[in-house]
Amino acid sequence: MAQIKNEQQYAAIMKRIDALFFETGEDTPSDDPRLLELDLLSELVEEYEKERYPIEPPSLSETIGARLTEYNITQKELAAMLGMTAPRLSAILSGKVNPTFEQARVISSKLNISPAIVLAG
Repeated sequence: MAQIKNEQQYAAIMKRIDALFFETGEDTPSDDPRLLELDLLSELVEEYEKERYPIEPPSLSETIGARLTEYNITQKELAAMLGMTAPRLSAILSGKVNPTFEQARVISSKLNISPAIVLAG
């Protein structure tokens, strides 16, 4: 299968994707050549970006920090919400300790955080 080999090709393909994106829409038939080209180019870009620009999952600390901001609560309030002491939550956030299985379950369910992120510590 074809693949993008360098940044110049990547930029050219991204420019073509932009053009095709605005030429097609929800009403475009699935067998329209522009839509087929868009799908193929998008797959090429996705593979290139996975290799060149991998995105690491967020850390538990980053994710909980985002929830603190989202819920507009303090770390102490969050600890109470999770049923743990503030020092224990602080230790988890700093990476000094990992949450117990039960704490991980509570963090995951109450904060709607993927168990994979919580258990990765």
